[in-house]
Parts: sequence; C-alpha cells; structure tokens
Amino acid sequence: MRTTKKAKILRLHFGESDRYKGKPLYEAIVNRCLELKIAGATVFRGLEGFGETAEIHRHHLIRKDQPIVVTIVDTAENLARLIPEVEEMMDTGMIATSDVEYMRIERSPAAGS
Repeated sequence: MRTTKKAKILRLHFGESDRYKGKPLYEAIVNRCLELKIAGATVFRGLEGFGETAEIHRHHLIRKDQPIVVTIVDTAENLARLIPEVEEMMDTGMIATSDVEYMRIERSPAAGS
C-alpha cells in the first residue's frame, strides 16, 4: 500500500566539528527531533564541500571537518516548532526548506514473500 502526502523537508548544513553542549551538533539535533516527535531525521556526511566563506570542508588526517547535512521531513507545523530550536543550537551553517510530497510504502508480510 502506498500513500502520498504533502510535507516539508528541512536541510541543515554545517561542519562535522560543530558541537552543542559538548556533543556533536548532529546528535543533539536528532535527539531534539526525537523529543519533539518529528517524523524522521537522517544525518549525511559529505566528502567535501564549501559554503558562504568558500572554506573547503573535507576529511583531514589531523582535523575532522567534513560537511554534515541533516535532512528532516515532517509537516510544516512541526518543522515551524523545530526551526527556532535548531537556530539556537547552530553557531554557523545553513538552513533550507522545501515543499515535498512523500510516499510511505507499507507492505504486509505476506505480500513481500
């Protein structure tokens, strides 16, 4: 069974070395999403990237600062509650939102056999 619904996607871009209260920023954000019962969040580590400062972020032997993207999908209302909290957690970075349609795929156990 497949259902399609309207939602928003929130993408947070920052560096792997970013922290919030001593823990990796991406961990703190995912934990806050869980606390707020946000529908879903996934953390991606980029190989290389740059932003407004044009500073290249990549893996170094001495310093880890690969780009991180946290992707969050939920209703506009739920993301509106989350965004101010994420802004408080981030020192630098970028927040992007887009309208999306999502499809949830659910198969009964017998159908997948």
